[in-house]
Amino acid sequence: MARLRLGVLVSGRGSNLQALLDACADPDFPAEVALVISNVPDAYALTRAESAGVPTLVVRHKEFADRAAFDAALDAALRQARVDLVCLAGFMRLLTEGFVEGWRDRIINIHPSLLPAFRGLHTHEQALEAGVRFHGCTVHFVRPELDDGPIIVQGVVPVRADDDADALAARVLEVEHRIFPLAVRLIAEGQAVVEGNGVRVRGAIASDAVLINPAP
Repeated sequence: MARLRLGVLVSGRGSNLQALLDACADPDFPAEVALVISNVPDAYALTRAESAGVPTLVVRHKEFADRAAFDAALDAALRQARVDLVCLAGFMRLLTEGFVEGWRDRIINIHPSLLPAFRGLHTHEQALEAGVRFHGCTVHFVRPELDDGPIIVQGVVPVRADDDADALAARVLEVEHRIFPLAVRLIAEGQAVVEGNGVRVRGAIASDAVLINPAP
């Protein structure tokens, strides 16, 4: 069976891109990274892609008159590369409704919170300010609204009494690197199916473990 072709959009250092590249290096993984696009010319994510032998492209948003024109350039590049699934891996641009709907159920994002809690930026600071006992990350299908869409996978970490935003972010990032490739696998193998506002994962087994924080 042909591997799912991924188009990854990045703006920064690309650690979640690296997680995908590492997963795709396994010949048994059902996907491959076909193209990496960045709106930032010196993003380290591009170096990661080039080191893995993956084609890269810089599309500078500042060179376009508006968001629609920028998104049209992204769309054209992704389609030319015969991309099946668009993966947002730290892509710091809001996409237009037209772009998102053009890739409906074929575009996913990884967000550093347990959505629908803490949308937007500075999620770890938001979690600490809210006093939550658990925090985490989410991979979801993208919809036009910010950080919205059917949830595919979530990962959870406890918030520790001595956490600051950096310490909490580091633990969440480790989980991100696990769940992003998992979400891609579930999609590529046809196990993750959008149904209404949710995702049904065929054959999914949920843990019976109960997490309590602070521990009794």
